[in-house]
Amino acid sequence: MRLTVNGRVHELQVAPDASLFEVLRNRLALTGTKVACARGECGVCTVLLDGETAYSCLTLAIACDGADVLTVEGLAPPGTLAPLQRAFIAHDATQCGFCTPGQLIAAHALLAASPHPSDDDIRQAMSGNLCRCGTYPKILSAISAVARGEFADTGGADAA
Repeated sequence: MRLTVNGRVHELQVAPDASLFEVLRNRLALTGTKVACARGECGVCTVLLDGETAYSCLTLAIACDGADVLTVEGLAPPGTLAPLQRAFIAHDATQCGFCTPGQLIAAHALLAASPHPSDDDIRQAMSGNLCRCGTYPKILSAISAVARGEFADTGGADAA
């Protein structure tokens, strides 16, 4: 199969039952994507698949032949942080950090579709991503700040 991940094309042979999560993490060493429930209930494994959020734990890799995938590693060039990443740090929205990659991808998808979402829009868009630390108000605050332009891209000046 052929899979484009974070702009890089990969030619892979995968087992028919391999999940996209397994391929990303175990074959491509993209360890930012995590799995918690493995049932599509928590959103920790969220990636963008052809521009739409998808739970990588439930998505068969073979069904992604020819697809474009964005993981948390692809949000910004190496050595830099995306505006959302900077906002999550500044607003202390990461806490334990386990859910953060999925939260960031879901927030990225929301802002791509709706650059100036209301608080209710943010809550709705993020409802498929659970945070066991309960930092929902901080996550909402971070996303709102990016939407207001408070973390405008600085051209890659921020180091990771």
